Amino acid sequence: MADIESVGSHGYIHRKDDYLKRLRRIEGQARGLQRMVEDEKYCIDILTQVSAMTKALQSVALGLLEEHMSHCVVEAAAAGGPEAETKLREATEAIARLVRS
Repeated sequence: MADIESVGSHGYIHRKDDYLKRLRRIEGQARGLQRMVEDEKYCIDILTQVSAMTKALQSVALGLLEEHMSHCVVEAAAAGGPEAETKLREATEAIARLVRS
């Protein structure tokens, strides 16, 4: 069986446009934060926007993780072997990074 990544069939592909829209919105939030600092807005207002942007990024990350688990990890587990172990380790490490952030 070919490596899942080499096939180019990542689990999020069917929602790629949704992810891109969300990331563009987050990019706009980052530009807004820059303007707030440039305009010397009240620090609590800036922190509120940072929190909103952080939650938006976490939402994207959790969506991608869910897609990875339900597609890449499930397919690798079904195939078995070292690829399954690699995908499970990658998912575990990604979850650990998200929990720490």
